[in-house]
Amino acid sequence: MAAERVTLKVLAEDLGVSPATVSNAYNRPDQLSEALRMRILARAAELGFAGPDPVARGLRRGRVGAVGVLVDQSISYAFSDPVAVLVLDGLAEELQDDGFGLLLHAASAQAGAEQLVRAAAVDGWVMMTVPARHPTVAAARAAGRPLVVLDEPTLPGVPAVTIDDAGGARAAAEHLLSLGHRSIGVLTSPLHADAPPGRLDPHAPADAPDSVMATRLAAVTATLRAAGVQEQAMPVVECSASAQAAGREGTALLLEGPLRPTAVLALSDQLALGALEYAREHRLSVPGALSLMGFDDAPPGRTSHPPLTTVAQPIRERGTAAGSLMRALLRGDPVTPPPPYATHLVIRGSTAPPRQH
Repeated sequence: MAAERVTLKVLAEDLGVSPATVSNAYNRPDQLSEALRMRILARAAELGFAGPDPVARGLRRGRVGAVGVLVDQSISYAFSDPVAVLVLDGLAEELQDDGFGLLLHAASAQAGAEQLVRAAAVDGWVMMTVPARHPTVAAARAAGRPLVVLDEPTLPGVPAVTIDDAGGARAAAEHLLSLGHRSIGVLTSPLHADAPPGRLDPHAPADAPDSVMATRLAAVTATLRAAGVQEQAMPVVECSASAQAAGREGTALLLEGPLRPTAVLALSDQLALGALEYAREHRLSVPGALSLMGFDDAPPGRTSHPPLTTVAQPIRERGTAAGSLMRALLRGDPVTPPPPYATHLVIRGSTAPPRQH
């Protein structure tokens, strides 16, 4: 017995009872006398049997108790990016009401990533800002489980929780224009698959033209052009990630050009905070020498020095909304995704008129 792997069947044979009786000791204790149940549990402890496999039990019932979350960047991003943290917090709190946990997967480029997604033991998938053409998206769809999207991709018949990205980006550009800025650099997170960070032709199409960043960028450049800003006065840098280090590197590329912008409009707060780091390192006063604008209204921007002017979105609320949609899908209820959430401008201390004005 000691050398044999202890399973529910082995324990039942040792006790001289049926496997169903052992299963009832764990799952339906009301079906057994207290004395019999305690005898089963005591012998199980002696033999090192921890109980029925919860995954196998869940699969038999058609439910494993976990919702997969597919993120576009590394798993560490989900724990370090302030926006992702708040979204996941709202999502987890909503799902736990029905007893579900979260299983995070990165939509990585490594071979076999889609197979890992296809084989994952989850009851449904929430996709967070994943490019539509990424192979893990097709893998999640092929699994046939309920799907909910946060931001992107846009998938026919799949409910999505989005914001008014274009409206928020226009508001950001209009704010800088209203202050008198006519030379405005733009920082965006990746738009093109496997593209190195660098200056971007604002007319070049993105790999995913319906992506969040492409939508924000198009709204900004259209607003600046409509105000008469010349192409050379609206340089765009595509950063390697939506992270502070990438924003710092991108700001260096913006400010090394022949025409130094008087303002930097970053399409995420993380990029804007990286720009603020660059300005601090190079003794550029903000907003005296350089105005900085973000997008998201994540908590770190509220306490930066100076506090970050930004476009606010209901971050945690959107995670809760995605969780509510997933709960309804798993119950088999009809779902109606919410309309795009409104954004609004939050003016703080990082923007001011340019010095020449």
